[in-house]
Amino acid sequence: MPMYVYAVILPDGTDGDTFEVLQSISEPPLTEHPETGQPVRRVITAPNAPKAWTDTHAKANLSDKNLERLGFTKYKRAGGGNYEKTAGSGPDVISAND
Repeated sequence: MPMYVYAVILPDGTDGDTFEVLQSISEPPLTEHPETGQPVRRVITAPNAPKAWTDTHAKANLSDKNLERLGFTKYKRAGGGNYEKTAGSGPDVISAND
């Protein structure tokens, strides 16, 4: 079931507080707030399509194996101004002091 966003309609006609309601797509839109009885309208929002932008997806894209496959080199801070290679080609260690 989709999550719909509603806005309370203030006496001057502007939008007030918003709230979310889990409703079936076949249900008619709400016309009043379920708790306060104030008039409301459904707000058009961007769809939630988290598949391509989840933390898991980002971690997979930035994994050492994937970065190396795409030709990148990744270094991890080892302390003392030194960085150790974790993926890709290039020197095994680089130093900020060199």
